[in-house]
Amino acid sequence: MTLTSPSDIYYDPFNIEIDKDPHPLWKRMRDEAPLYRNEKYTFFALSRYDDVEKALVDWDTFRSGKGSTLEMILSGTEMPPGSILMEDPPAHDVHRSLMSRVFTPKSMLAIEPKVREFCTRTLDPLVAEGRFDFIADLGAVMPMLTIGMLLGIPEEDQVAIRDRIDAGLRIDDDADGTELPSADVIFEGIELFGEYIDHRTKHPSDDLMTKLIQAEFEDEHGVTRTLTRDETLMYIMLLAGAGNETTTRLIGWTGKLLGEHPGPRRELAADRSLVPQAIEEILRYEAPSPVQARTVTRDVEYYGETVPEGSIMVLINGSGNRDDRHFPDADRFRIHRSIDHHLSFGYGLHFCLGAALARLEGRVALEEVLRRWTDWDVDWDNAKQAHTPNVRGWERLPVIAS
Repeated sequence: MTLTSPSDIYYDPFNIEIDKDPHPLWKRMRDEAPLYRNEKYTFFALSRYDDVEKALVDWDTFRSGKGSTLEMILSGTEMPPGSILMEDPPAHDVHRSLMSRVFTPKSMLAIEPKVREFCTRTLDPLVAEGRFDFIADLGAVMPMLTIGMLLGIPEEDQVAIRDRIDAGLRIDDDADGTELPSADVIFEGIELFGEYIDHRTKHPSDDLMTKLIQAEFEDEHGVTRTLTRDETLMYIMLLAGAGNETTTRLIGWTGKLLGEHPGPRRELAADRSLVPQAIEEILRYEAPSPVQARTVTRDVEYYGETVPEGSIMVLINGSGNRDDRHFPDADRFRIHRSIDHHLSFGYGLHFCLGAALARLEGRVALEEVLRRWTDWDVDWDNAKQAHTPNVRGWERLPVIAS
């Protein structure tokens, strides 16, 4: 197995044409170039399930401290403290432990009635119209209302915040691929949320933001303290960004996949107890965040080739989810599939803390859609994919429903 791939295999996470449907290319990479080398951006990539899973777990070899996205690592940007996605132990363990205390699965389940209310508010007025948009009317609204409620951000401010974050993540349709996406979205987020943190510091409330500001913990140096303002900003930015973007994409893929598979959709309409399992299959089949990146801290060998210390390794978890070596008949969408675990929430040290919330929102969204419509067809003339280097999904997904 050679380190470089056959000449007609080229993978680039910034390429819009590839992003439209990367699965055939990822399959070729798994079969022909399981260790891939991109010369343009000087990264390696792993695409098989077992390789990606093991690398996600081996945090000491594949580190996140220089960034967990390719553009962040390539930019050389130094991350402010508190971004647990882009930290390594011991700082990561301290910051993650603090987040775990205020963001538990139990606390997420307690908000289900509010999540359902948000769905009802946006979907009920659309029933008589016979059409709605899985993104504009649901995926971009309900997660924003939910995370805004948790953080204590007023509803009238939430749309502007979401739109600015989305704009910072997007790759322009006319981009020629010669410029990297900007890493400045993180620092724009700091600017966005600063005033809310200052207000909550002076005026505490019963929300996650106040809990984060007030929580005491022992840091990696043994000092008992509260979060600094910069650390708190990074926490809020992570919650607001990840809490909106990936769940929005999950809801969009739900509409697209079930629009294309009427049999499973009608099964779900007849038996709602199948919905949680269907959400897991949707997450496996189309990972909302399909590409991660790490920095290699020691020489490692794959398929007879050495990846040198200091290299960038891209971990394509979206490809691993479609690996027939782990999931038989992996390119087939099956809502009854038995899934031990997929890689859409990561694995190991950086497993997504918001997984319970994303699953809750995905489940409730589908249940509430099925209460109102059991059939829909995607209006492809007006649908549009969203293109970012790390999150994959839909910008518009209108459907004709009955």
